Amino acid sequence: MRLGEFIETAAKALSPLYPGREALNIASLLCTERLSLAAHIPLSHPELEIPGEGLELLRNDLSRLLAGEPLQYILGHAWFYGRKFKVGPGVLIPRPETEILVSEVLAFLDGKALDPSAPCRVLDLCTGSGCIAWTIKLERPAGRVTGVDISEEALALARSQFDAPGPDFICGDVLQSGAWADGPFDVIVANPPYILPSQEPLMRRNVTDFEPKLALYVPEDDPLLFCRAIAGIAAGALMPGGFGIVEINDELGPQSLECFEKAGFRDVRLVRDLSSRDRFVRFEK
Repeated sequence: MRLGEFIETAAKALSPLYPGREALNIASLLCTERLSLAAHIPLSHPELEIPGEGLELLRNDLSRLLAGEPLQYILGHAWFYGRKFKVGPGVLIPRPETEILVSEVLAFLDGKALDPSAPCRVLDLCTGSGCIAWTIKLERPAGRVTGVDISEEALALARSQFDAPGPDFICGDVLQSGAWADGPFDVIVANPPYILPSQEPLMRRNVTDFEPKLALYVPEDDPLLFCRAIAGIAAGALMPGGFGIVEINDELGPQSLECFEKAGFRDVRLVRDLSSRDRFVRFEK
């Protein structure tokens, strides 16, 4: 089978799950990744014959995609802040909007210390794949970064991301204790669970059926419990003049902001994502 024919067939099959050009983009990306092709090849050489073993692999991948499995889990990686991170069913797939959180942290550190090599301490709560912790560490190698998560499966993956001096990853429950938060820290970041169960019908099956529920959902009757817990940890572990930023449910922006105002932080503000939705609360001590 020719490359263009497979992509066209796959895109048509995937169109009920992925609207518009998204199905075509996924089919093209699958081929470039699995066949180790340059990104332009599907457009410039659709006549390329797919070898038998490659076609068998692609057909198997397509079946998994049609069952709703995320492309990133099938490939075993996702891109975040220009780097390829390992992902699997035990961790959330990094989202492009979360790169804004990293950019806010790096901007704060740049303003705090003109010398990028100046040491800093960063605490990343609910670290998951470790994409935030690793990115900050790799962008600011002189810093000491600690990532915390309740899942040992997620921590094992986080520790294995790169063969380089990396963050310290420890097991801890943000809702139970902050004993592991041996501050003070210059920066505290978090991408905790924040989705309400009532929002699940609006979400795609590749998220609800495959990504870990432990990292997604908060109780319907207490959607701000992570915000309150993180605000409490930051109140004790963030150094004076320190900075924090937390990813939040875009429908609970003002309520999330209030959690940090009540904890006594200053310059508490909402930050919008790529779709102009309230996606983060940033604060200083």
